[in-house]
Amino acid sequence: MTPPAETESAAPGEWHTIKLIENPALRFGVMALVAVYLVWAFASLDVDWGRVARGLPRAGDMFARMMPPDFSRWELLVKGVLESVQMALAASFFGMIVAIPLGVCAAVNLVPKPIYLVARFIVVLSRTFHEIIWAIFFVKILGFGALAGVLTLTVASVSFISKMLAEDIENMPPGQLEAVRATGAGFAKFMIYCISPQALPRYLGVSIYRLDANIRHSTVVGIVGAGGIGQVLSASFKRYDYDFSLAILLTIIALVFLGEIFSNWVRSRLR
Repeated sequence: MTPPAETESAAPGEWHTIKLIENPALRFGVMALVAVYLVWAFASLDVDWGRVARGLPRAGDMFARMMPPDFSRWELLVKGVLESVQMALAASFFGMIVAIPLGVCAAVNLVPKPIYLVARFIVVLSRTFHEIIWAIFFVKILGFGALAGVLTLTVASVSFISKMLAEDIENMPPGQLEAVRATGAGFAKFMIYCISPQALPRYLGVSIYRLDANIRHSTVVGIVGAGGIGQVLSASFKRYDYDFSLAILLTIIALVFLGEIFSNWVRSRLR
């Protein structure tokens, strides 16, 4: 007897592997091409294995000179950490403020098309370059110091928060937006009573996440002279002061962990 159609199909609770490409020949062909490309890409790196072998003893010597970490210059350490935290807080604050009008203007369902295109161009342009490139740019203009770092992290914060805010607004159910518009509400009331209640929780969550990221990035942009503990770390490596470098690295790890704990606590309060 032919089994019923119900028995031929998989049981509801049975797990199956998700396949992006159903055709086995095509799937394995793509996998083979990817493997060949990876081999070719690695071979084209032209790695000097002799130089790598000569660098291993130097790495061992550097790690040996790092022990034990030197915290004797704790005043310089504390000053760099406080500067990094201040940079992250200032950049997050200004980024949250500037990102609101830019994110609203970058939402296609709220503003006319010309305004949307200009705002999207600004968002894409600010996201094009990495924080290090922006840091180099501001250091060349303003010189070494925390101001260049604050501006760098502000640009990164504005681009990230505004993009998330615009996409969150665009993903809102159109029926709700049209219902509020149908009441005759002006743009200000529309933003206060319709957009804000839906976008505010995610906006705050994204902003807190960006603050956490700014704390981490503030330790990186200092390597190119944009202030913070990263600038102290770069100077210590240039002086071959490896025990102090390890103390700085341990401090950065502790700072990032504290920022992660604070970020998780705030997000849990927002849920």
